[in-house]
Amino acid sequence: MHNKKAKLIQTSKHSNDRLTVKEPLTFQYDEKGLENQLINVYEDVQYQEIVGFGGALTEASAVTINKMSKDKQEEIMCAYFDEENGLGYTFCRTHINSCDFSLGNYAYVEKEDPELKQFDISRDKEALIPLLQQAQTATGDDFKLFASPWSPPAWMKTNGEMNNGGQLIKQYWQTWANYFVKYIQAYAEEGIAMWGLTVQNEANAKQVWDSCMYNAEEEKEFVRDYLGPTLEKHGLSHIKIMIWDHNKERVYDRAKVAFEDEQAAKYIWGIGFHWYSGDHFEALAAVHDRFPDKKLVFTEGCQEGGVHLGAWETGERYGHDIMGNLNNWMTAWTDWNIVLDEQGGPNHVHNYCDAPIIADTNTNTVHYESSYYYIGHFSKYIRPGANRIASTKYTDKLETVAFQQADRTITLVVMNRSEQALPYTIRMRDHIAQSSIPARSIQTIII
Repeated sequence: MHNKKAKLIQTSKHSNDRLTVKEPLTFQYDEKGLENQLINVYEDVQYQEIVGFGGALTEASAVTINKMSKDKQEEIMCAYFDEENGLGYTFCRTHINSCDFSLGNYAYVEKEDPELKQFDISRDKEALIPLLQQAQTATGDDFKLFASPWSPPAWMKTNGEMNNGGQLIKQYWQTWANYFVKYIQAYAEEGIAMWGLTVQNEANAKQVWDSCMYNAEEEKEFVRDYLGPTLEKHGLSHIKIMIWDHNKERVYDRAKVAFEDEQAAKYIWGIGFHWYSGDHFEALAAVHDRFPDKKLVFTEGCQEGGVHLGAWETGERYGHDIMGNLNNWMTAWTDWNIVLDEQGGPNHVHNYCDAPIIADTNTNTVHYESSYYYIGHFSKYIRPGANRIASTKYTDKLETVAFQQADRTITLVVMNRSEQALPYTIRMRDHIAQSSIPARSIQTIII
């Protein structure tokens, strides 16, 4: 490694650096046995393999993108899906029926029809499916898409509406399992292959928007006795099923109920989680330690409360959460809406949020939030098939995570949320490279 150069990419609050390539670092032999200010990297200690990074393709995102000029539409798609000039997204989410980031409530079978003869995805063909097709074309063979329902049709639910929680009526459990099959088949006819499913978005939340409640036993039973066998029966057992799809504070509790049941567990590939109740990184480690064969997937997170144009803390929130999750066995990561409009919508119940790209549909302007660049420090440089490796750091003012890529290169991400620049020395294979990171910055180093 003597005189070996390492590429350094930086995003920093107090400069114009935005995924900017800086002067390379140079490795020298560690003659003096340096002890201080070290970040150690050990590539022979390997952890989980990465499936991918990406975002959610919603009706709101699709409609917003369509309002922009052709060149801006192309710019947005390149910004996300081009590996060289964008974030290199490969792992995406979409919604079954409507979600809050739709223009209104809708289902593929609006009136009571247990045989699902009226099943019709024509609403999705207007804006959502063309966006998914573009993303799939831009990404190629690496594209992985999973879908989540926010609510079954109103006629299948105890409260008779898609919003405000309610539950799936027991007599319709098989009908709902059949609905998933119809959905996967209908999308396949549009050339979109589904990689995975979550059973229910936010299974523990009664929301004023599209929502449906399952307790842990119900969710387990639905997968074990209905969804799993029904997918299998229709030759769809390759579809990855994920449970929970909600916040981390209860991720272990939900995992325990489902994964301790062998009949249910055989159908379940992993567990999805969100960030809205706080860090709870240790909960992910607990799930992994207890059920090491099950995968941990971040299925949603965004900055709530409308657009936060130009805010730096939003990017740091992303960086902190992604690192904490990765260091605790997360295998894949999905942001929420890839694009929203100047209001942080459209959203049919006014639950406006921020997105890494805000498209001002009045002025035809594309705004890149700090979160866009922070995500890029991971998604661009930690590619599908990479393995997390061990790393240590000398101070809690730095956050770090390291990976070995399929081509054996090493990717180290270093983040500094403090108000002071911090020096550090990377030590690997008895060689060292000295560097520093400015205040409120994130760096990716490729060795």
